[in-house]
Amino acid sequence: MSLVTLLPFIVLIGAMFLMTRSAKKKQQQAANMRNEMQPGTGVRTIGGMYATVKEVNDDTVLLDAGPGVELLFAKNAIGAVLSDDEYNRIVHGIEYDLKSDADVVPDDASSLTESDAPADAASDDKSVDLGKKAAEPDAEAGETAAEPTADAAPAEAKTDEQAKKSDGGSEAK
Repeated sequence: MSLVTLLPFIVLIGAMFLMTRSAKKKQQQAANMRNEMQPGTGVRTIGGMYATVKEVNDDTVLLDAGPGVELLFAKNAIGAVLSDDEYNRIVHGIEYDLKSDADVVPDDASSLTESDAPADAASDDKSVDLGKKAAEPDAEAGETAAEPTADAAPAEAKTDEQAKKSDGGSEAK
């Protein structure tokens, strides 16, 4: 056998090796994370529930999910161990401002769009009415714009007749 015929198999075996190696690393990191859990840390379960660790055993974790609610989970059911800042931000809505001197973004955009020109200069432009207008009478035809004109009906009839002829109607037989 030549090297050219063995090359696809070598590449395939190398790809499988790299994939299993990265999967093992991820599993090992997750196991280390679960083993480093301490009582009082915030966690997220694989089901998406946030709770505080109350007690850690060999295979199980006792979680405090709220006042008077204690739940027993398997260690494998812990999806992530959260930092205190992240847990408080998610569960309690507490934001820690790392840069207290930084500018605060306003709730509305009006302060972001202000210019040095006076407000009267901006209001000089004519306002644009984007609303839907009612049907207005057409001066030439004496009808409203919503009503079809008399010329439109014969044009539609002509196109219907042409379609029937091209479909191989009764005239073709």
